[in-house]
Amino acid sequence: MQLLSANWAQVIHEEMRMIRIPKSIYRDMIAHARQAWPLECCGILAGKDSLVQKAFALQNAERSPVRFSIAPQDQLIAFEEMEKESMEMLAIYHSHPQTIPFPSETDVEMTAYPVLTSVIISLKEIDNPVMKAFQIDKEAIYLQEIEIVEEKRDVTE
Repeated sequence: MQLLSANWAQVIHEEMRMIRIPKSIYRDMIAHARQAWPLECCGILAGKDSLVQKAFALQNAERSPVRFSIAPQDQLIAFEEMEKESMEMLAIYHSHPQTIPFPSETDVEMTAYPVLTSVIISLKEIDNPVMKAFQIDKEAIYLQEIEIVEEKRDVTE
């Protein structure tokens, strides 16, 4: 059974061109990937519109350097907090400890939420991590833009 038609995937691609990640969350995601190395890390990005407001750094239930999964109980905890905070799941992220930031065959086969953005952090060069975002459909992979944004600061006097 095909979940998305090629036309629907194109509509998703057109509507979800960018994900905006605050610099502090970006740094936390890189730290999570480095901490999990040499295994893949994984997590969920939540927020509103295309702006990430929270990263749920979760445990890779596979404990593998080449694949990941998120335990159902960890997903449930994240989903409950998202609902409580009126946030939506914007993306799932994971790392590639030894390879480039491009969806592997396993990533494509195991995509649980094809309408979401998939963010991949490459630690192929551990001192120079690279983060890319994709829309992964069984039929095609679309590159998405990531914008790293400065956090707004309240100014009080």
